[in-house]
Amino acid sequence: MSFGDYLYIFVVILFSFMTFTIVRNNFLSKFDDQERRKDLVDEYEDDYVSDKSEKKEIEIKKD
Repeated sequence: MSFGDYLYIFVVILFSFMTFTIVRNNFLSKFDDQERRKDLVDEYEDDYVSDKSEKKEIEIKKD
């Protein structure tokens, strides 16, 4: 195989890796720490408050 063939294979692998990384990071950026969609916060905003208060209650009970 010639140098051009090796270069072509390298470029295809690099392009695939870069595309996969960009798509994965774009997908992961849509979620918060609790694995909830950031763009749907309004639909479960009350859950955020209750989750935080439940954690505080659990911490208080542990003390």
